Amino acid sequence: MSDSRLPEAVELSFGRHETFAPRFGWLHKAYMQVKHDSEIFHREDAPVLLGVGKNMVNSMRYWSKAFKLTQEHAHPTKKAHAASPTWRARWLLDEEGADPYLEDTGSLWLLHWWLLSSGSEAKCWVPSWYVIFNLAARSRHTSAEMTNVITRHIHENFKEKDWPAGESISRDVECMIKMYALDQEFNPLSPGSFEDLLMSPFRELGLLEGQGKGRDRTWRFTSGSRSNLPASVLAYACLDYASRSSMNAGSISLARLAEDPGSPGRAFRMREPDLTKAIESLVSDHPNLQIVEALGQRSLAFSKAPLPLAWDVLDAHYGHVRDRDGFPSPQEWTQRYPGLDSNAPKRARKQQPQQFEVLDLIEENK
Repeated sequence: MSDSRLPEAVELSFGRHETFAPRFGWLHKAYMQVKHDSEIFHREDAPVLLGVGKNMVNSMRYWSKAFKLTQEHAHPTKKAHAASPTWRARWLLDEEGADPYLEDTGSLWLLHWWLLSSGSEAKCWVPSWYVIFNLAARSRHTSAEMTNVITRHIHENFKEKDWPAGESISRDVECMIKMYALDQEFNPLSPGSFEDLLMSPFRELGLLEGQGKGRDRTWRFTSGSRSNLPASVLAYACLDYASRSSMNAGSISLARLAEDPGSPGRAFRMREPDLTKAIESLVSDHPNLQIVEALGQRSLAFSKAPLPLAWDVLDAHYGHVRDRDGFPSPQEWTQRYPGLDSNAPKRARKQQPQQFEVLDLIEENK
């Protein structure tokens, strides 16, 4: 059965990670290079400048875009796409940013949310991840079953000409396991498999666990309270999600925040009681947030526009990064990197129409 939410939520992008899960230091390193050179991923000396192998350069490019830390756009004179760092990348990964070396586990949860989130301005670039977290049943699956679930959803919701090869989806599943599982098995035939066992920071989230061995091994996403997920990061995700429905003050039910496809509860694998308990302490001390109850339903109420409020809550957790001397506003950042402006004139080209990501700013309501 087709689900109209999937085509609205994702870009059809499969296997672009070159089988490499994101590794420690990659996102910061990519940001620092893109900040000074929009063509870094196409340079012949990119492996030297980034300190990785050639295939890893492509993987770093993909993950930077998937986490919405870079936005690609047509180069003014060349065929290859240029890349610009987004404002959120400046906020998080700059040397003067919130957490450039991702030392706070909350930053990994935040990146995980950015990876899976999808709105009108920026879709999810990892459709396999989106399906498994948001549309698959909360039960154990073998890797083959996970592949089948993703394949079924893609086939039901997209035209046959857009279907990816089955191998691409299988590689996505393998990469997802390497990215999140603490107890994965080493595959000597997979490029970088052993290093991924040691180098994926997202394993710290404790989201995925395995049982059994070999082909019959099953995988289950853990659920419950998240002791290493800061309440402010969770509240940010809840308000960010609420902004998809309304840009004004209002409320959203905690049931929706826990269970809707694309919601924080799905991304963080938290059910309504755990999600509610996790944000209660922050809400009780915040003047613009409140948990209210009506007709037996509990909701998160917000007295300001949800997206600016989300960033206020998040920025406070990291010591008010936006208040530091010289920190640019989203508008100033876009002036510095005009390719981020979705309204800027595009150079006419004979190739197929390009896909443009749009910068997810805080911005007009602020």
